[in-house]
Amino acid sequence: METAGHVVDLGCGTGNMTGILKQRFPAADVLGVDGAETMLDKARAAVPNCRFEQADFATWTPAKAAAPDLIFSNAALHWVTNHKTLFPRLLSLLAPHGVLAVQMPSMHDAPFRALQNEIAREGPWSRFLDDAGYARALLPVEAYYDVIRPKVATLDIWQTTYLHVLTGKDAVTEWAAGSSLRPFLDKLPPDQAQGFRAAYSEALRPHYPERPDGTTILPFKRLFLIARI
Repeated sequence: METAGHVVDLGCGTGNMTGILKQRFPAADVLGVDGAETMLDKARAAVPNCRFEQADFATWTPAKAAAPDLIFSNAALHWVTNHKTLFPRLLSLLAPHGVLAVQMPSMHDAPFRALQNEIAREGPWSRFLDDAGYARALLPVEAYYDVIRPKVATLDIWQTTYLHVLTGKDAVTEWAAGSSLRPFLDKLPPDQAQGFRAAYSEALRPHYPERPDGTTILPFKRLFLIARI
């Protein structure tokens, strides 16, 4: 889209993409929404020319006078459920000719993600962990098409697998520790977190072996969709 008056970054985290959206639409009112106040504090400091709001982005609604021209969500909506109702609801919030642009990791059935849940249920750390922070399974791609296409003028939907070439010991665990493994580790005492990481690393190694040159390849699949009403 060429112009936008109101832009929402849904699940904005620390505001990295919010700032980029402001650069792309400098005249727009850009709002970042996230449930974690600690993330929003960092976002407000990093991107002072945008607004930020603490809210559950699965149920967030805009002010009546500010229907978004663009709802953008990068690597956030896979944390919540009920996508068959969530996506139609988000589309209903848009201004006329508005756009919903979403990217979600599609890794729920890959060892990288599935073993996190499996290891969490085993061992002495299980009593500290529940499913509050787990990324949920996505719908089949065809289901997103069926849910969204009847409600929009155009829909582009695709998947891409990125090959991350990682280095170092237990490189996949180290990579996950800054993203999807964080909700598990943050709930554990230090000694239990260390044990959990070690068990996860051991379970991962057969699936992501170190290559002859010392690197480890992590195939990482992402789902993209752009819908215009």
